[in-house]
Amino acid sequence: MSPRLRAPRLQLKTPEQIALMRRSGLLLSQVHDMLSENLRPGITTGRLDELAEEMIRDHGATPNFLGYQGYPRTVCISVNEEVVHGIPGERVLEEGDVVSIDGGCIVEGWHSDAARTHIVGAPRSAADEALVAVTEQSLWAGIAALASAKRVGEVGAAIEDFVDDAMTDGWHGPALSHLEGFGGHGIGTAMHMEPDVMNYRTHDKGPKIVPGLCVAIEPMLIQGPGDWRMLEDDWTVVATGGGRAAHAEHSVAVTEHGVLVLTAADGGAAELAARGIVAAPDPLVA
Repeated sequence: MSPRLRAPRLQLKTPEQIALMRRSGLLLSQVHDMLSENLRPGITTGRLDELAEEMIRDHGATPNFLGYQGYPRTVCISVNEEVVHGIPGERVLEEGDVVSIDGGCIVEGWHSDAARTHIVGAPRSAADEALVAVTEQSLWAGIAALASAKRVGEVGAAIEDFVDDAMTDGWHGPALSHLEGFGGHGIGTAMHMEPDVMNYRTHDKGPKIVPGLCVAIEPMLIQGPGDWRMLEDDWTVVATGGGRAAHAEHSVAVTEHGVLVLTAADGGAAELAARGIVAAPDPLVA
């Protein structure tokens, strides 16, 4: 990253705006749950995309990936060595595939963005299970860091430290690498906004964390070397070292009362409590 010549202009949200983002995030969580229930050997990635669009529109929301910079589908579905931005189509999923699904929606002008990685049916190896688990838990390490950090850059440092620690005692399988050059972002009235939220330690400390800041945190890990290339579709990022990849993401709001995970069904309460953190009150719960 090149040094910033000025501090980024951050869009800080009011409690009322965060409540609208929570509505968007909760719908997206339900879409992900539905896709998880339909994920099985024999289904095509294109069919999953159709189901996602149907559910989002049936709830009066709009898919925010569809048409974004020309992207042709509602969600990104990346399989095995595909890291991010895979375009759904005729590909048929098979037993043991590692599948990440990334999507978002808009409710009354406010965006959500979240990703989950699944293994179709039975895993092919313990290394695949570890890849998915470490990616998911590194996301929560980053979210937990956001709850007490002073600067946005501390989130990426926490993610990197978690991944490094996970590979020390009793680790089996290839080492995990970060997808460098990609990271999270601010979110609000647009899907991608300031600030950048990298998934690893950088020289950029980032802006101060203040109430009203909303960000999408999204670690992306690859088995083995982190080398990658872009396919001819100008979207799909593929690992070139022979390993599989995983991606996990949540949209998170910083409030006066702590952090609220906008795209988690419980607002992040359970995972944060396991780390000694109390989630902010959910504005959708009376």
